[in-house]
Amino acid sequence: MIRVVLPAHLQTLARVRGEVELEVSGSVTQCSVLDALEARYPMLRGTIREHDTRQRRAFVRFFACEEDLSHESQDALLPEPVALGREPYLIVGAMAGG
Repeated sequence: MIRVVLPAHLQTLARVRGEVELEVSGSVTQCSVLDALEARYPMLRGTIREHDTRQRRAFVRFFACEEDLSHESQDALLPEPVALGREPYLIVGAMAGG
């Protein structure tokens, strides 16, 4: 099981609290995790990735094992502790302002 932590506003939208556990078949990549997340919680489609390009939205960041994975390839394997469910995959709403 893959553990995913969503930002508070997406937890509210998906009607979940805390971590979400997902079953991911095959390789554990950012794309496969997000596909599984959107399949289980269809109301999240378009909130994390663009509908048409499936690219990460500008103010969303991905972290795992204290590393920013936001600019990594969607098809790159996630770190082993995430794939084994020992560490969570974090989806974070970035902040901007001035």
